[in-house]
Amino acid sequence: MKPTWLTVDSDDLRHIPSSQGHPTRSKGIPHEGTSLEMKSAMVAFQNWLDRTQVTLTIFVIADQLDDPIFSDWLTKILAKHPQVTIGCHGLTHRCWSAYPEDEEGLLAAIVEADIKLHQFAGDSWRPWFRAPAGYIAPWMAPIIAKAGFELDSSVNPSWLVRKKAGPWKDWNAVKKALKDSGLESKPWLCRYSLPTCGPALSIPFLSWNAKRAWRKLGPFVEPVEAEETVYWHILDHGKKNGQWKPPLLIE
Repeated sequence: MKPTWLTVDSDDLRHIPSSQGHPTRSKGIPHEGTSLEMKSAMVAFQNWLDRTQVTLTIFVIADQLDDPIFSDWLTKILAKHPQVTIGCHGLTHRCWSAYPEDEEGLLAAIVEADIKLHQFAGDSWRPWFRAPAGYIAPWMAPIIAKAGFELDSSVNPSWLVRKKAGPWKDWNAVKKALKDSGLESKPWLCRYSLPTCGPALSIPFLSWNAKRAWRKLGPFVEPVEAEETVYWHILDHGKKNGQWKPPLLIE
């Protein structure tokens, strides 16, 4: 078993790249507020958290706080679970490294997100950043640091998703840029150079590999103590009629 930092992404259906935020994948499907699917998943996630009481970080997309359904729910989560911390998953779900470099746009967006999330979460806020959909390029690193973040958890160091790492498609270049910018980097867990987090938990074959990796994880701690980092989505908890749970040996 290895000390592990558990993280959860708050993406709703409107944040999926096929809906918005990507120059070629997005179809412009309109969604507003918190979806019915997300509402069900939020209830199931809260029930799971109440049972397990694990330490974890929720990476929140700041525009979700504009919806009182989501913000009221998250307020109750933080009040009941002081072991839960909040990080930044962007202002929206724009996949920054899929677009041409836009340093001013990125800085403005993540500073606004930082302010909204910090004011909302108070003592639960942490200066930790995760790029939407894991799209992070070397040019983004100094901007993330300039915005006041101290840790980045965006890197998925698998060859399968190297296109997300900017024009060079090189995760080592991203990690070097983060280090040179003074940012601590917490890449996601891979096994046999294959992804094990997020969508990989439900994709055939990748899920087989991921579940075997996850069953060796724990105890669950904050990133300073962790050797591995994994993540899933709140939306996942809506699967299997609300009975889905991450493949961790805790229940």
